[in-house]
Amino acid sequence: MDLQVSLEDLLQGCKKKLKVTRHVLDRATQAKVSVQEVLEVDIKPGWKAGTRVTFEGKGDERVSGQADDLVFVVREQKHDVFTRDGNDLIQTIKIPLVTALTGGTVTAKKLGGRDEVIRLSEVVEPGKEITLKGLGMPLSKSTTGARGDMKVRFDVMFPKKLTEAAKTQIREILLAAKRSREREGGREGNEENMEREDGGGWYVGAGE
Repeated sequence: MDLQVSLEDLLQGCKKKLKVTRHVLDRATQAKVSVQEVLEVDIKPGWKAGTRVTFEGKGDERVSGQADDLVFVVREQKHDVFTRDGNDLIQTIKIPLVTALTGGTVTAKKLGGRDEVIRLSEVVEPGKEITLKGLGMPLSKSTTGARGDMKVRFDVMFPKKLTEAAKTQIREILLAAKRSREREGGREGNEENMEREDGGGWYVGAGE
C-alpha cells in the first residue's frame, strides 16, 4: 500500500495515523467481515521513496485464521520547488541575463527553513550548478545529524527581442571582453569558491 509523504515530513520526521480496512473471519459463521483499524506510522527523518513499513498480522485473515502482514511503501509527494536525488535536494532558479553577466544576488529556497541568499560575482553560464553543503536531506542512518547537499541550477533567461542599437552595444561589449582576455593570455580562474559569508549568505566567485 502506497504511503504518500511530503519532503517536509521526510525532512523533519512525523507520525501519521492511517485508517485501514481489513477482512477478518467471523469465528461464529466463518464468513469474512470488514473491520477498520487505525495504525500509526513513525516516519523517520531522511527516509527515501521505497522505504517499507511492515505491520505484522495486520493484513487480511486467511481461512486458516492466520493474518497476512500489511506493508506500506513510502512515496514522495511531488514538490513545487525541489526534486530529490538520494540525500541531495535540487532546485532551479531563473535569473535574468543581466544578472548572469554582471552579477548580483539571488535567493534560493530552503526546505523547512529560511531562504538562502547567494551573491554572484562571476559570469553564470546557462545550466551552471552550485552546491550548498549540508542543506539537503538528513542521512537516515546517521547518528551525528549529517545531511546531504542542496544543488542550485541556474536557468538564464534571454530576451526574446533586441533592437539593432542594443545588438550593436552588446556586440561591442563582448568583443572588447574577448580582446581583453586575449591580451591577458586567456588566463582565467578555474577554481570555484563556494563559501558562506559572515552575514549568512553564500558567495560564488572564481578562485584567485
